[in-house]
Amino acid sequence: MPGCIRQNPAAANLTGTEKMRIPERKECLRMLTEVQMPTHIQNHSIMVCRVALFLCDGLAAAGININRELVMASALLHDITKPRSFTTGENHALTGGQYLARRGFPEVGDIVRQHVILDCYFAGELPNEAELVNYSDKRVLHQDVVSLKVRMDYIVKRYAKTEQLRRRAEQVWLDSMALEDRIFGYLSISPAQLAENLPS
Repeated sequence: MPGCIRQNPAAANLTGTEKMRIPERKECLRMLTEVQMPTHIQNHSIMVCRVALFLCDGLAAAGININRELVMASALLHDITKPRSFTTGENHALTGGQYLARRGFPEVGDIVRQHVILDCYFAGELPNEAELVNYSDKRVLHQDVVSLKVRMDYIVKRYAKTEQLRRRAEQVWLDSMALEDRIFGYLSISPAQLAENLPS
């Protein structure tokens, strides 16, 4: 969907004097505890955050301005309602975004809402925070950094139970590959070198 332009409605409503509210890491971890996040999902979220921040720092070194705090909070909280979704069947990306907006973090919620499927791929000339969190989640299976192919094979096997869902997963796969090329076009490593270059 190149050329698609979408502005974050929450950010658009900020005036010059208003400041985006972003929870600090400690508060993010406290929220995960509040919702009784299982350890394995919390570990997944922490690894997604590590990947996203690494990419964020790489893009910053290439001169691309990314809000690091927004990436950090959104990555840590991207699965905030996933535990309850196993019982309710809800769309955890959508309800996670709503949950965080109600908590007073609409910009974080907007990115969380897009962590499965972006509203717009290539929404601007340069990579943005939503793209980094979305892509980073696609590279982490449980708590291991894997290739897009490994992750997408898992998603298809686990979640694509109908032909419609399989077609949707195939489109996500194509969009994610294009997003990978976009992000790594600014970095000095290849996607295959991501895991070995992550700081410990």
